[in-house]
Amino acid sequence: MSMCHSVRLVVVVLGLLVSAGPVSGEQPVRAKARKRPTPTVANYVYAEDSPRQVFDFWQAKSEKPTPVVLLIHGGGWQHGDKSGYNESSMSPFLNAGISVAAINYRYIKHGMEQQIEPPVKACLHDAARALQTIRSKAREWNVDPSRVGATGSSAGACTSLWLALHDDLAKPESSDPVARESTRLTCAAVVGAQTSLDPDQVRDWIPNAVYGGHAFGFAGEGRHRPDEFELLIANREKVLPWIKEYSPYELVTSDDPPIYLDYPKQSAPPAKGKKEPDPTHSAMYGVGLLEKLEEAKVEGILAYPGHADTTYVSPTKFLIKKLGK
Repeated sequence: MSMCHSVRLVVVVLGLLVSAGPVSGEQPVRAKARKRPTPTVANYVYAEDSPRQVFDFWQAKSEKPTPVVLLIHGGGWQHGDKSGYNESSMSPFLNAGISVAAINYRYIKHGMEQQIEPPVKACLHDAARALQTIRSKAREWNVDPSRVGATGSSAGACTSLWLALHDDLAKPESSDPVARESTRLTCAAVVGAQTSLDPDQVRDWIPNAVYGGHAFGFAGEGRHRPDEFELLIANREKVLPWIKEYSPYELVTSDDPPIYLDYPKQSAPPAKGKKEPDPTHSAMYGVGLLEKLEEAKVEGILAYPGHADTTYVSPTKFLIKKLGK
């Protein structure tokens, strides 16, 4: 994006190793069976508009300020919870001296209830506010605000990409010290990401795609994703300004941070114009965004079965490498 991202934090919207819900199904998380370390700070309130505007923070042991990974759960922006992140999700980062924060955020239904337009703005701006809050606590929590990354799966992945690619939302003249903090990232590594919310573009890539209508307010009683998607297609011109603002693909510019795109559920090599068994998490999303990143000369890594990444090997190792000194 157009603003310099000298401030880099790892907002790892975790979904890389263990997502807060299955990448393909986006079901609510069952936290009972998951072993989870006790947070250094639990349920820290970062805004006052919803009980879901809280995060947990785990401080890595270090005498020096640490990077941070922000874990953003999946669930279609409709369900899921930070409690889905367990020890196996966090330990690679904590062992590498990287602190971790797992956030909750308002769902699409909350955005609609609060008449936020489009309702996905509630989800995405909550993630940005959580990031700013963590940066504002840098001294107290021994955090290096210049090293922040993001990771997550599915909707959490899309949110991570939006943070990574969007212009800085900081308001330097604000009377609110949190609002003055940067929202830019050092890097993002995501799993099963929806990289575009433009229905025409997505259908060109994946003819049986049906994901995205709810993000722009087309959810309703008795409607299913195909119904929402058809309404989005029919109203595309009306909501085009929102698509330009909230679709990650639209936000790519030459000063963006490195991006890792992983699609571990891909069953066959992606091909433009081919129907997919799981169109919501198709690697064709990654192919499309990678082309845009390459045009902008931004580092992008795409991995899926049969197309392994031999440079970083995994999203987690990518984040650890990029956040290291």
